[in-house]
Amino acid sequence: MSTPSATATSRLTLADVLAGHARARPDRVALADGDLHLTWRELSARVAKLAGALTADGVGPGARVLWLGQNSFRLEEMLLACSLIGAGFCPGNWRQTPDELAFAIDDLAPQVVVWQAEEVGATVEAARAVSTAAADAHWLVHDRDGADSYESYLAKGHAIVADADVGSDTAVLFIYTAAFGGRPNAAMLSNRALIAQGLLMAPWSGIDDGYVFLNSGPLFHIGTFMPNLSTFVAGGTNVFVRRSDGEELCATIERERCTGGFIIGPMVDAVVAANADGRYDLSSFRGLRGHEAFDAMVQPDRSLWGRRAGGYGQTEVMGMATFNLLAARATGTHGRPSPLVELRVVGPDDEELAPGQVGEIVVRGLTVMNGYWNRIELNERRSRDGWHHTNDLGRFETDGSFSFIGPKTRMLKSAAENIYPAEVEGALRAHPAVADAAIIGVPDDRWVQSVKAIVVLRDGEVATAEELIEHCRERIASYKKPRAVEFVDALPRQEFAVDYDELDRRFGGGGYPGGTTRSA
Repeated sequence: MSTPSATATSRLTLADVLAGHARARPDRVALADGDLHLTWRELSARVAKLAGALTADGVGPGARVLWLGQNSFRLEEMLLACSLIGAGFCPGNWRQTPDELAFAIDDLAPQVVVWQAEEVGATVEAARAVSTAAADAHWLVHDRDGADSYESYLAKGHAIVADADVGSDTAVLFIYTAAFGGRPNAAMLSNRALIAQGLLMAPWSGIDDGYVFLNSGPLFHIGTFMPNLSTFVAGGTNVFVRRSDGEELCATIERERCTGGFIIGPMVDAVVAANADGRYDLSSFRGLRGHEAFDAMVQPDRSLWGRRAGGYGQTEVMGMATFNLLAARATGTHGRPSPLVELRVVGPDDEELAPGQVGEIVVRGLTVMNGYWNRIELNERRSRDGWHHTNDLGRFETDGSFSFIGPKTRMLKSAAENIYPAEVEGALRAHPAVADAAIIGVPDDRWVQSVKAIVVLRDGEVATAEELIEHCRERIASYKKPRAVEFVDALPRQEFAVDYDELDRRFGGGGYPGGTTRSA
C-alpha cells in the first residue's frame, strides 16, 4: 500500500482556498467592482478558465505575470489563476514614471502583461516603448473590449484543475519594495505566507465571512493586501475601487455596506469633505479613531487590531513581524513578535544581542519571503545562516517586548509610502547642474514627512528649486520628489559619509519611522 507524501497531504494554496469557498459558500459574493458582483462559484469558474488560457499561452510554474493598472476585481482573479498554475503575479506600481515601469518590465521579463488604458495607459505605453523585454510578452488590456482584451483572453480558456506540482511554498505574489540603494527588488511571497498571515490577522481584525473589505488603497502595497487576504481566507467579500476619490469611496461604502477599508490620511479628509452634508450612510464602516468628523460618520473599530494597530514589519515578511496588540502595557514601542515567526536582534557578527542592545533585526518563519526575484547575490547576503536580514535596527526590552529603531539605510515616510533617499538623490545627481545632493525628511502633519533636498551645484552652474523638483518628477514617482530645496556650498560629512544628522539639525529634519529624529 502506498503512503501519501507529506507534501501532498499538507499542501494548501490560494487556489485551494478558493475551491473550498466555492464548495462551502457558492452563492455568497466573493468580489464586487462597481455594478459587477461575483459569487464564489462564479469566481472559481472564471479563475479556472483564466488559468487555462494562461497555460495555453505557455505560462506555467515559475513564469511571471505583470499587472500595470489600478485596483480591479480582475487583479484578484489573476493572482488566483497564477496560484492555480504555479506562476508569479506582480501588481506593478501604476504611479511610477515610464522609466520606472520599464525597469519592472525588463527586470521581471513577464510572459503576460495586463494593462489599463484609462488614466494610466499613456504612461504604460511610454514604458512599453522603451522596455527591451516588452516585445516578448503577451499584452492584454483589461478595461477595453477587443481581440487583445482580458475578457476575450479569458473566454478562450478551457477550465483546468490545480497543478499537483504547485505547493504551499510556491512563490505567487511578487511585490516590489521601495528602492534601497536606488533600485527596487521584487519580494516573492509564497502561498503559505499569504494564507498564514491572512488567517492570523482575520480574527484580530474582526474579519469573518460576513466582512466586506473596501480595497481603496493600491494593491501594489502590502498594507492593502493584508486585509484583502484576511477577507479572502475568511470567505468575506472584497470590494474594489480604482481611485481614492471621496465621492466614490462614500458611494461604495453605502452601496456595498463595507465593514472596513484601507482609508488613511488624505483619504479620510476626502471622505469627510464628500460627506459634509451627511448624504451618504457610512454607518456600516468600522473606522480607526482620531478624526472627529470622520468618527461621527462611522462606527468604532472595536477589534484588537482596531484598538492597537501596528507593530514592526516590511513587505519581505508579508507585512507584519510584530504586533502592538500583543503587548499592552509593555515597555517596547512595537509590540511583541508574531506567533508565525521567530525574531532576533543581532550584532555585526550575527551574534544574538541581549535585551536593551540595538542591532539588526533578523526573522525566520512562515511569513518570510522566498527571496527577491532575480537577485542571487542580494539573496545570499540577506538570507545568510537561515535568517532573513531585514536591514533594519531594533532591540528587545527587558520585559520581552520589542522596539523598532529605524532602517540601517535611511527611509522617509509619505502617508503610507516609503521613500528611500538614495533613489531621490540619484535623480537629482542626474541633473547637469548638480554636483552633489542629500535628502532629508521634514515632519509634516498631513503626510508624516515631506521630502527636502539639500543640493550642491557645480561651479558656474545655475538651477532653481522649481527646476530641480520638476526634474525629479519626470524621473521618479511624483510622491518621491522634493517639496523644498536648500542650496549649500558643500554637504557636511563624517569621513566619507554624508552627515545626515547634521543636515537634520540645520534644515529641520525629523519624524523618521521608528520615532527617532536621527538617522539610522
